[in-house]
Amino acid sequence: MKVSAVELAGVKLIEPKVFGDDRGFFMESWNARAFAQAGIEATFVQDNHSRSRKGVLRGLHYQIERAQGKLVRCVAGEVFDVVVDLRRSSPTFGRSLAFELSAQNQRMLWVPPGFAHGFLALSELVDFLYKTTDYWYPEHERTLLWNDAALGIAWPLSGAPILAPKDAAGTPLAAAAVYD
Repeated sequence: MKVSAVELAGVKLIEPKVFGDDRGFFMESWNARAFAQAGIEATFVQDNHSRSRKGVLRGLHYQIERAQGKLVRCVAGEVFDVVVDLRRSSPTFGRSLAFELSAQNQRMLWVPPGFAHGFLALSELVDFLYKTTDYWYPEHERTLLWNDAALGIAWPLSGAPILAPKDAAGTPLAAAAVYD
């Protein structure tokens, strides 16, 4: 697998080795030893699967306590995937990065604790999988405002996104609870 560091410390773009033939393909989506050698040491406690239709925007979510690391990937369709650094002590605090993850490119993204995460469904149907390093605690969940100008995210939208009420009511970065 190819693991690339990106401009936000700790975030890694992962391109697994895919072995394909006329029957289909095989790939390892998680191998603790290989990921540890690439600098990703994580113990996962929960696997999540979401399905979204085109135009659905989920996020930007994080847990202020019991922060989660996430290994994310799109197994059907295509997403515009976004991470935001919420570590106040980080030189990249408040910066966002976006990645195209799709069933076709089979990329994965490691989102370490300390980041908000979200995605926009670009294809008609999206199946999105992610492993987390801690459980979901609704009392600790926070939502960063997806269209906060301070984040500078150029969402590839054609019209208004489809949002859950909690995502529509997200908190701007300037007022958000963040990590030390």
